[in-house]
Amino acid sequence: MAKISQVSSKYIVHANIEIGGIVDKPDVIGAIFGQTEGLLGADLELRELQRSGRIGRIEVNLETKSGKTSGSIIIPSSLDKAETSIIAAALEVIQKIGPCTSKVKVENIEDVRVSKRKFVIERAKDLLKSMMDNIMPDSQELADEVAYSVRVMEIQQYGTDRLPSGPAIEDSDDIIIVEGRADVLNLLKHGFKNVIAVNGTSAPKSIIDLCKKKTATLFVDGDRGGDLIIKEITGMSEIDYVTKAPDGKEVEEITKKEIHKALRSRIAVEQAKYEIVESKGGNGSQDRKAQQSSSSSQSRPQQRKEFKKPERQQQGSPKISNEEKKAFSDMLEDLIGTRGAYVLDAKLNILGKVPISELQTTIKSLKSGVHAVVFDGTIESDLVRASEKSNVKYIVAMDSKIRQSDARVNILTSNDL
Repeated sequence: MAKISQVSSKYIVHANIEIGGIVDKPDVIGAIFGQTEGLLGADLELRELQRSGRIGRIEVNLETKSGKTSGSIIIPSSLDKAETSIIAAALEVIQKIGPCTSKVKVENIEDVRVSKRKFVIERAKDLLKSMMDNIMPDSQELADEVAYSVRVMEIQQYGTDRLPSGPAIEDSDDIIIVEGRADVLNLLKHGFKNVIAVNGTSAPKSIIDLCKKKTATLFVDGDRGGDLIIKEITGMSEIDYVTKAPDGKEVEEITKKEIHKALRSRIAVEQAKYEIVESKGGNGSQDRKAQQSSSSSQSRPQQRKEFKKPERQQQGSPKISNEEKKAFSDMLEDLIGTRGAYVLDAKLNILGKVPISELQTTIKSLKSGVHAVVFDGTIESDLVRASEKSNVKYIVAMDSKIRQSDARVNILTSNDL
């Protein structure tokens, strides 16, 4: 087969031959040319067809056993179907090779193009499978990989302590404090650029100074080590909120959805300290109970008042439909870490997205038609007054410095949603 030019051939004739004696290949080839000469006319003369390249080299494979010879004949052809079939049929007239009787039987005529097509299809399947398994990621994977690489490149070093951080630490009013560099990388991967690591269990000077100027959320692992870090860091710096990864998980391994959920569930630092104390058992718990029972009656009401404050705010929150609640919650989740704001109409369609720094100006310029504002930040009095003048019905944000009773506009925070 290696000597047959399949590039120019369209068909291959396969025939079997049985010979009642011992002969050589030249004997068979000579019989083919000699006994078909003049049989088919000048146009189908084998010698002329081979000379013009319309018939390829005739291959004969023989095997001798018990004084008899058997084998195969292969003839490549670039003739059309009818002419090739005539050549194939002509082989079967050969009844004698040398002094020995013979019998030729054509097994089939192979269409080389069909064989090539089958080969191409099977090979293409193998290549495609290999690409899908090992080489070719889908477009989303490519986008994620590029985005991840860019965000990893964004990691910086902050302050004299050279702490790992995102690029938005200086520009953001809120910061997220995590334990180590791997935690920063995971949050950068999911779009949070206002994140910084303490690189240990104590608060470096850079962190202490930042917490004095910005609203700080401490984000720790969901294990006992996380509780220890909360105790250490909150005792040394002005942390405002605390949140934890899901139980048994570390910040560096959680998903984007788990990050958003944890940040929405953040609690005041005083409440976090109280919960850590209450969760500890043994003699230490008994000592605290003794201390609490011996404390003055004046301090106990003050403590209860402090930790029931979130409940009163939630009870006083405005009533909204399930549709509005879900829409506001989804939008707020999308905005976490972006320092951006959505401006909505009465059908909850997004009229536009603006930076928080331009939100108040945008509301004043629109004057009317704004049903709600959702943003990643804290509600303050200036924004409330501007919203009241523009007849905004809802302001939705992560937190609020304004009580509902002090505003005509409905105020909703992540805790309300």
